[in-house]
Amino acid sequence: MASVVEYKGLKAGYHCGYCDSEEGKASCGMWAHSLTVQDYQDLIDRGWRRSGKYVYKPVMNQTCCPQYTIRCRPLQFQPSKSHKKVLKKMLKFLAKGEISKGNCGDEPMDSTVEDAVAGDFALINKLDIKCDLKTLSDDLKESLENEEMKKEKNSKKEESNESIHSQAIEEKLGSGEPSHSIKVHTVPKPGKGADLSKPPCRKAKEIRKERKRLKLMQQNPTGEHEGFQAQGQPPSLFPPKAKSNQPKSLEDLIFESLPENASHKLEVRVVRSSPPSSQFKATFQESYQVYKRYQMVIHKDPPDKPTVSQFTRFLCSSPLEAEYPPNGPECGYGSFHQQYWLDGKIIAVGVIDILPYCVSSVYLYYDPDYSFLSLGVYSALREIAFTRQLQEKTSQLCYYYMGFYIHSCPKMKYKGQYRPSDLLCPETYVWIPIEQCLPSLENSKYCRFNQDPEAVDEGRSKEPDRLQVFHKKAIMPYGVYKKSQKDPSEEAAVLQYASLVGQACAERMLLFRS
Repeated sequence: MASVVEYKGLKAGYHCGYCDSEEGKASCGMWAHSLTVQDYQDLIDRGWRRSGKYVYKPVMNQTCCPQYTIRCRPLQFQPSKSHKKVLKKMLKFLAKGEISKGNCGDEPMDSTVEDAVAGDFALINKLDIKCDLKTLSDDLKESLENEEMKKEKNSKKEESNESIHSQAIEEKLGSGEPSHSIKVHTVPKPGKGADLSKPPCRKAKEIRKERKRLKLMQQNPTGEHEGFQAQGQPPSLFPPKAKSNQPKSLEDLIFESLPENASHKLEVRVVRSSPPSSQFKATFQESYQVYKRYQMVIHKDPPDKPTVSQFTRFLCSSPLEAEYPPNGPECGYGSFHQQYWLDGKIIAVGVIDILPYCVSSVYLYYDPDYSFLSLGVYSALREIAFTRQLQEKTSQLCYYYMGFYIHSCPKMKYKGQYRPSDLLCPETYVWIPIEQCLPSLENSKYCRFNQDPEAVDEGRSKEPDRLQVFHKKAIMPYGVYKKSQKDPSEEAAVLQYASLVGQACAERMLLFRS
């Protein structure tokens, strides 16, 4: 099946959910009737993003808050201190039912939700989508059967093992605690008027820890005992001893075995949302109710706004075709809901796309009663671990796409904390490590990250006449189609579309023209 898209053009001067500007936002959009996973992979690698079946691309040098595509490299990912806090908080809750008081100040925001996606989605409802979807599908099927009957179709692999339990407990690296980062209590913060001759104030918990450390050091003067390191000493005095002092891996922290009498049980299930699997249909109502509560409590929506149809269009409908290649992941490629089941009920859902080179995070919603678990951070870490798991079978699937990074919006900068990560250059569409991009972003909202002034967009549209058009039940190259067109604005729209999707997608996808 080929991708079929209907280009809607530029929409400028509308409300931005990031900076609240009434008319600062600018993006180009298209309605995707269907998309192959490879075409969507290529589109997001050119700065596009989907919201339901609407696919949009911010006009980076015009929009008020430039949105840079960001991807994390899971194979090299190391959880930060605040990530570990979130994972340990979850383990404590599962094991003993402990609820941490208050969120850690250095944690990023709980939700990976992008307000502006909802803004873009509101725009879809205003778009005049005249095309009759069923007729289009039938026409296309007939036309494709005539044109491409010779190609394909080896029998489709049965949809198997839909519910992937990423609960497989992995062997732990060594036995000891992770090596602790060394804190040196020195000068208090300026402006406090502190007496420097006195030791700084410390919490009772820290003092107890210090006493325990000193006691252990007396027992073991070399300073190493069960992973403890003397604080305030240069780390070189205590070289790590083989495996026992290795930091725990992400999987160690997520899948740490719980006691038999654990207070809670957490299970993560991956269910196909498009086309909907039997598991997806069976849990639809429960999943929708979590979404409704989330929108009302977290986003302050009125009770009548998060309707079933809005939920379906926004988070369940997807243009992505399900694909099951033999060398792909067991669950296949396409759109999924990753459901977090706590003691037999859904408490959160991560909406994801599994594509040839990545897991792409679309949206997260959760039961607000469980906000204390930092589910936004926790789900991102689970999705990184899930990408690593898929990569074991499908070697090229090795990235985790987190949507858009918006440096000018403080609440969207948390995505930069999942390192190592790269940002997409908005002019040449090459990936640049985020560390190299940040100095430029401090100076200017819009930046070309590629430092080579000679570099150009290698995937740009070079031969627009080869672009494929679907018109009056027939597929034809644009070179043929344009001969019958009198309207000069038609050519401008088609060329704009070609420049935004690039040559490869322009030749593979069918551009619907009425």
